[in-house]
Amino acid sequence: MRPKRPLLAIFLPLAMAAGLATSARAESVMLTGTIGNRAILIVDGGAPRTVAPGEKLGNVKLVSVQGDQAVVEVGGQRSTLRMDQPASVGGGGGGGANGSRIVLPAGSGGHFVTPGAINGRSVSFMVDTGATLVSISAADALRIGLDYKKSSPVQINTANGVGQAYRVKLNSVRVGDVEVYDVDALVSEQPMPYILLGNSFISRFSMQRDGDQMVLQKRF
Repeated sequence: MRPKRPLLAIFLPLAMAAGLATSARAESVMLTGTIGNRAILIVDGGAPRTVAPGEKLGNVKLVSVQGDQAVVEVGGQRSTLRMDQPASVGGGGGGGANGSRIVLPAGSGGHFVTPGAINGRSVSFMVDTGATLVSISAADALRIGLDYKKSSPVQINTANGVGQAYRVKLNSVRVGDVEVYDVDALVSEQPMPYILLGNSFISRFSMQRDGDQMVLQKRF
């Protein structure tokens, strides 16, 4: 679950914040399973928890569960979650991809992870300021339907020596309600537990660190 990375590798659990400071804070929520009328939720990149209708996990209240969907409420705003698809709920986010600000609070041990999406397909990201590009394992690339072998192969230096990878262009990369387009990425034949959210994504934002929080504000 925690790959060994040199230099500035960091693992990021993500909480989204949007709108005015007086508004309810948006929450990053993902439905990962159901047990009867209970939902298994991940909130802000934390550990999965089983929640019954009417109960809260942090600021997220579970309203109902039906099949592979769940209705949750944050600050009076309701949203329907679909299995393994991250969503930003509350804070006036509305579930769209028009946001411009990401707030990343440190998790236990100072590590951070976040759900997200590539080309509309659900993935798990690790924000890595030491990675030049968004970096994807071949297994993840195949799972999300990325035909990377049509791209030009390149050689990369790894801890195990020189390896082969493919440079690709991603149509979109989304974290919470923030989405950017035409993002350069690298697909590696080596297995990785997370997709590295490198500087080809991060450079689209201005970055600030404030204690245990990182704030990314979209520049373009």
